[in-house]
Amino acid sequence: MDRSGYKAELIAVARPFWDAEAEVAHRFFAKKPSREDWIRYLRAAVYKELNPAIGYGPTTGFACGLHMEFAKIVDMFKGLDASVDRRELYHHLHVMTEEFNHYLVLAEVLEFVLGRKLTRDDPEQLPEDKKLNAMRRAHVESGDPCLRAVMGLTEGGGSSTFREMAKLSGGPLEDRLAQAMQVIYVDEKDHYGEAATAAATAVGSPADLARMKKALHEVSVQRVRMRSEMLGWPMSEAEIDRLAACHPVR
Repeated sequence: MDRSGYKAELIAVARPFWDAEAEVAHRFFAKKPSREDWIRYLRAAVYKELNPAIGYGPTTGFACGLHMEFAKIVDMFKGLDASVDRRELYHHLHVMTEEFNHYLVLAEVLEFVLGRKLTRDDPEQLPEDKKLNAMRRAHVESGDPCLRAVMGLTEGGGSSTFREMAKLSGGPLEDRLAQAMQVIYVDEKDHYGEAATAAATAVGSPADLARMKKALHEVSVQRVRMRSEMLGWPMSEAEIDRLAACHPVR
């Protein structure tokens, strides 16, 4: 199988769960969420934008994951044009600047709902997101380059939630959130394809591909749990378990 075949197989593992994240969003909209529902979601979403990278460990000594990543970028300048390639540095800077902008647009929506400026206590990480980060970190720190590579494909859920929320309308909150999500969707919509291409280049054998698909499946299922919890569990844990069983790794 060539690289395009590996890429297609990896995307095929994740896609049912990206579709499930979109379905979670649709169900959330359909139940006519309350102000409290929106606040819970936005607090969790703002937290995730402040802490966007795969495999975060403790951020002791830093205000958030973004602070930690920007500190690393600053240190990269010490090796510029020696041990650090300028395009590599630009890539890291560009990605983290995008992530900060995603935090910015969602924080403004949350402030609109709350009717006040945010405090450091407003962003909130929910339990299923903690489990998701632990899964990712275990794969990233496993020492297996294949597992590390495929984790790039577990970011963003194929942009499905951003895409669906960008279609919102019907009121000041919905319009503001749709505008914010459009910003994020435009930035993120091509990332899954790029991540799949990068992951495919790490495949060296059928055993590599099988190992990557198994890890991708596990994390993709947990992503749906994370998304459903953020939105008040419109898709139950039992339903998510059935979804996972219906789409086994082959």
